[in-house]
Amino acid sequence: MQQWPDGNHIAEMAAFAAVAELGSFTKAASALSRDATVLSRRVQSLERRLGVRLLTRTTRHVAMTEAGAGFLVQVQAIMAALAEAQEAAAAHGSGEARGTLRLALPATFGRMWIAPLLPDFMAAHPQVRIDASYANRFVDLVAEGFDAAVRLGELADSRLVARRIAPRRRLLCVAPSFLERYGAPERPEDLARLPCLAFTGLASHPNWAFGHARGERVTVRVDGPLVSDDAEALVHAAVQGLGIMLSTDWLVGRELAAGTLVPTLAQWLPQDEGAIYAVVPSNRLLPAKTRAFVDWIAHRFSPSPPWRVQ
Repeated sequence: MQQWPDGNHIAEMAAFAAVAELGSFTKAASALSRDATVLSRRVQSLERRLGVRLLTRTTRHVAMTEAGAGFLVQVQAIMAALAEAQEAAAAHGSGEARGTLRLALPATFGRMWIAPLLPDFMAAHPQVRIDASYANRFVDLVAEGFDAAVRLGELADSRLVARRIAPRRRLLCVAPSFLERYGAPERPEDLARLPCLAFTGLASHPNWAFGHARGERVTVRVDGPLVSDDAEALVHAAVQGLGIMLSTDWLVGRELAAGTLVPTLAQWLPQDEGAIYAVVPSNRLLPAKTRAFVDWIAHRFSPSPPWRVQ
């Protein structure tokens, strides 16, 4: 069984850290509202228990030994963890969301549909500070210290607790000007002879897979004037009539609503699994700030997400 430090050990480490950081027993005593002799006894007790000198003392100056400098780094980490634990416990006790909330958000989706809403969340929870990272990668929430993430698609990490906050669907879309020039495809196989705009980040690129309600499955190899790892660049090209785009509804929701893009081959649903999820680490209690964010984002995307064209 792990041996936990008792209250005296923590007090000793706090005294040592204060003296080491301020370089003076007098200054440390003032900062901690303790008598300097009390701090001196605690540091001496700590040194006896560890069997090593941590500080060198003169009448005018206090300095760390090499062992003391290394120990200070670890003590500071321990004290920070204790402060964070107390903050989380206090938040749980009061039910009040507060503290720094670290979020990992998908770059494009996050900028389009979450960033504009975050001021509303912060207005509702004024004691929460948000540290948001926008990146198109699956971060390790536990190792990188994130409180929550929003993820698209399938989830394979069993260490995470996921809450489905919105559906997503793939579709083929095209500009009306493209249809006027080429006509509408009737079957997926027609895409092999038509200009297509391909996203190279798709795992199956350059193949697009389709399924019909009747159970028929078709895979088509596509090509066209533009391929890119930036989906927004492909949307701009599609609006200009350069080709047919395989997209997700959240990416082209505004264009569909405006009529600058329209669905095509709607009866053939591109094969896709997954949805949009809020995920949190499963190996620790959920702080009030994290629970508040997950509940909030699920509510904002329900009953229908803001990009869904009715």
